[in-house]
Amino acid sequence: MTQALTLARPYARAAFGLSLEGGRSAAWSQALAFAARVAADPQAQALLNHPLLSPADAVGLLAMDGSDEAFTRFLGLLADNRRLALLPEIAGLFEELRAEAERVVKAKVTAASELPAAELEAIKAALKKRFGREVEIETAIDASLIGGAVIDAGEVVIDGSLKGKLERLQTALAQ
Repeated sequence: MTQALTLARPYARAAFGLSLEGGRSAAWSQALAFAARVAADPQAQALLNHPLLSPADAVGLLAMDGSDEAFTRFLGLLADNRRLALLPEIAGLFEELRAEAERVVKAKVTAASELPAAELEAIKAALKKRFGREVEIETAIDASLIGGAVIDAGEVVIDGSLKGKLERLQTALAQ
């Protein structure tokens, strides 16, 4: 995984630079996400790795209808360099670069049960104050947390779950 990220990083930076030049980072984001989903599919991987598939045909499989010329050239470069398998990593790194440029923090809130909208807004406001950036929240439910929530905002993880508190208490008592 680390090697794939290392190989994907320069391509993601190049893609992000190209998307900024055209002012089409949102369109590139969608196109990269689509190409990454296709490239990650096991059946598509077998086809994309087939020696008789030309780079142009590979690009045809991965490019969405209406993709701009710069994007199709980018896919062609990946195909020529046999780097199409890196598309999921490239798409992920591209999204990180885009969020950083747009000054947006993406946070995932995992709770034991569905949180009310007012609580999510309070969490969003607190994170916005803490990071000084706009916040996009994704929610998930994990009943094993028992109660409370875990907030994962990139490098910051706040564990306010009952399960986490019990684990910390158990560790403290064991010492």
